[in-house]
Amino acid sequence: MKSAIWLIGASKIAQDYSKILEALNVPYNVICRSENSASSFKEATGHDVKTGGLKKNLEKNFPNTAIVAVGIDELFEVTKNLINSGTNRILLEKPGSINIEEINELNLLANKKNSKVLIAYNRRFYQSVDKMKKLINEDGEITSMTFEFTEWIDKINPIKRPAKIREHWLIANSHVIDLAFHLGGKPKNWNCWQNGSFEWHPASARFCGSGITEKNVMFSYLSDWKSSGSWKLEFLTTKNRFILKPLEELKVLKIGKTKVEEIKIEDDLDKQFKPGLFLQTKKFINRDDHLLCSLSDQVENMKLLYKIAGY
Repeated sequence: MKSAIWLIGASKIAQDYSKILEALNVPYNVICRSENSASSFKEATGHDVKTGGLKKNLEKNFPNTAIVAVGIDELFEVTKNLINSGTNRILLEKPGSINIEEINELNLLANKKNSKVLIAYNRRFYQSVDKMKKLINEDGEITSMTFEFTEWIDKINPIKRPAKIREHWLIANSHVIDLAFHLGGKPKNWNCWQNGSFEWHPASARFCGSGITEKNVMFSYLSDWKSSGSWKLEFLTTKNRFILKPLEELKVLKIGKTKVEEIKIEDDLDKQFKPGLFLQTKKFINRDDHLLCSLSDQVENMKLLYKIAGY
């Protein structure tokens, strides 16, 4: 019998993981702190929950494999406790921490304890992204890219979040930036600028940058949190401009054409489950890690995010 995975947390994202683990027929135990959270999780999923928090449950046993799906402000401590307990394989919800020192500490500890920790950037596994990658390969390669990560500040209202999270909001919502540089390569020669601010995000409110990546892909970005906009990525080849806006959908502007066309994709998994989460979780369980973000990669990512945001 397979050793049960520990699913840490009883949040909405933990419920999404539960649904996938059930579909994959993978045994798992759910660990959370409060009776109220456990009751809500049980009502939503039908799965029993062990309460009392992680430390209490680690006194009795520890898992070989765990999925950490707690709040952003808890990700670091929970993962640190798991690594120290002997857990050697962890899928850690993004971004792992909003603090670069904590990500670096986790990376050093994981290397010391021989534990593999992977950051769950599920948008890398969107079926729209998978389809686009196949079409780009047919064209040859990405030659340039542009992206936007403007936030709907009036909708998400970060002011309700803990201060340390809202002050590092770009890291908390780093999905688009991660996907851009995951596909196009990390910047090797680039410049960036910021201006404006919010009381809750004093570092910046507008972001602009351009350069060239290690894959020789030219790139640019422009985002203004004080104006209108949304998340968008565009990847160009010698034949096509592929557009992800929204990220779950794929469109193309063919060379010599002016009309943007929608590309039909097989997105049954992204409709049945939280987009990207099923394929991400399946690959994690099957130890197919090449598309997942390692802790050492996240250390480098954090340096980029700090520079983009002006932290």
